[in-house]
Amino acid sequence: MKKIDKKTADAYFRTRTTLIVIYLLIGFCVSYGVVLFAEPLSSITFLNMPLHYYMGAQGAVLTFIFLLFVNAIVSDFVDRKFGLLDLDKEDEDESGKAVNK
Repeated sequence: MKKIDKKTADAYFRTRTTLIVIYLLIGFCVSYGVVLFAEPLSSITFLNMPLHYYMGAQGAVLTFIFLLFVNAIVSDFVDRKFGLLDLDKEDEDESGKAVNK
């Protein structure tokens, strides 16, 4: 594992923590926010269903799956930004495992 200085590690930790808080807030809004505003949202339809019903039945799960993909892409970007993911230095050996040179 590559060692980094404390200032860079603190900035990386702050960035990752901020992203996690954002993901948790989105998850909270999708799962509980829709329930709190179910009555006003019942007038909006999505795929011929009331929006609050759709979000409770399928929308929240789809949002969490979408957030997983977004997290993976953003995490790779953040790792590259802080120099923790150097794809140029990794090669595969005969077994297909990534090894550092």
